[in-house]
Amino acid sequence: MAINEVGKNLSVPHLVESVIVNREGELSFTGSLSVKTGKFTGRSPDDKFIVKDEFTENSVDWGKVNHPISEENFENLLNKMVNFIKEQKLNDKLYVFDGYVGADPFSRLSIRVVTDKAWHSLFANQIFIKPKKDELENFNPEFTLLSINDFAAIPEVDGTKSETFVIMSFKKKLVLMGSTSYAGEIKKSMFSIMNFILPHKGVFPMHCSANLGHDGKSTLFFGLSGTGKTTLSTDENRRLVGDDEHGWSDTGVFNFEGGCYAKCINLNKDKEPQIWNAIKFGSVMENVVINPYTREPDFSDGSLTENTRVVYPLDFIPNAVIPSICGHPSVIIFLTADAFGVLPPISRLSKEGAMYHFMSGYTSKLAGTERGITEPKETFSQCFGAPFMPLKATEYAKLLGEKITKHNSKVYLINTGWSGGPYGIGKRIDLKYTRLIVSSAINGHLDNVDYDHHDIFNLDYPASCPNVPSVILNPKNTWNDKEKYDFSAKRLSNLFVTNFKKFGLVPEEIVKAGPHI
Repeated sequence: MAINEVGKNLSVPHLVESVIVNREGELSFTGSLSVKTGKFTGRSPDDKFIVKDEFTENSVDWGKVNHPISEENFENLLNKMVNFIKEQKLNDKLYVFDGYVGADPFSRLSIRVVTDKAWHSLFANQIFIKPKKDELENFNPEFTLLSINDFAAIPEVDGTKSETFVIMSFKKKLVLMGSTSYAGEIKKSMFSIMNFILPHKGVFPMHCSANLGHDGKSTLFFGLSGTGKTTLSTDENRRLVGDDEHGWSDTGVFNFEGGCYAKCINLNKDKEPQIWNAIKFGSVMENVVINPYTREPDFSDGSLTENTRVVYPLDFIPNAVIPSICGHPSVIIFLTADAFGVLPPISRLSKEGAMYHFMSGYTSKLAGTERGITEPKETFSQCFGAPFMPLKATEYAKLLGEKITKHNSKVYLINTGWSGGPYGIGKRIDLKYTRLIVSSAINGHLDNVDYDHHDIFNLDYPASCPNVPSVILNPKNTWNDKEKYDFSAKRLSNLFVTNFKKFGLVPEEIVKAGPHI
């Protein structure tokens, strides 16, 4: 098969057949493909770079997250990749997907994804927005992503940190990826590009999910991995707009994607029926262990990774909003999974408080989910997505504040983590209660109830919530040892304050809206 034989915009059945023929994966009992991503079962943030040039030098927030690479190194790597394809992969086939990032025709980005894996092309087909047939005839991509899994960089020559790399050039409008087969890098690269481009157009890019009520009112759910963003937005009683990445323009909210990328670990049919039922022909499971004889997936098995995933198109979710566009949100929810068990299950935020907690982006990682983590560890990821935000956090927060003011959106901080003690002692807040809390916030049931003030975190929380035990609304009530609670709460409060200092000069009213030492 000559290299000039390119599989361009192939159908889903054709791509599934190619995956099987190429032995890149196997069919599961559900009809979904099962693939393994090799040594990388998650993103490799230290191997992500942005080309430093006249487009980015003075606008990108360079530092621990956004790493610079020279134009010369980028050009050299590009040439080497092209030569590698021509000279070394003569017996392989390339796969091309043309599509869009962004459901809003006025803000969307046309992209081309070129890969050496059929399942990566299927991933792109299901996660991005597919053009109509007539749009493909003269399709002209604004950005191109080239992913060659078998191509490795030489760090001392190419200026990378390892043989793996993900490099974005806003000048060349090109993304280069090599030596990683974790498909999430494809998705998040395009998200990062949108996060750089859209603020210059007055559009607020967001790492959030969104859904729509039958009353036409929309809700946004911000949160890091493991906080319940996909689970809580995928609600049988509401219509899903999208589960991960959105833009907020002058006309409303729009999904960046045409699909969902849901976590599978401990997936339960009764608790998450819509995600469960979406795992069928056309979807792709990553690193989910399946029985070699029955081909049934074991969603409780995290032996390959805790970060098991499935990608499926948005129309696999019943009653999804397609095209995935909705009006301005009446409610915004920030999700955090506090493994220390000290934050209230729900708190009401002012505009300034929303900007503070948005910039903080707090959650906690659990023991065993990452190498070296033996006890719960706090995580502050600005804007609830630091690895994908090329600009300064203050620029995104300013857009958030402006949108909240203009559209009078209510904002809540919801803790989906622990109660009664930290991880290992307390218990995770029952999903049933979290769903009821979310529903009450969305439906306005918390607008006219009494609120109490949490002095340590400087948060107002409701004294009551329909069908939720009042005792859990004040987290201190759920701890047997009240002194230990105060100690743990003050410790986390101090961590908030220390973390926020990294932002430098921030308007005083925002700083005052956060926890105090």
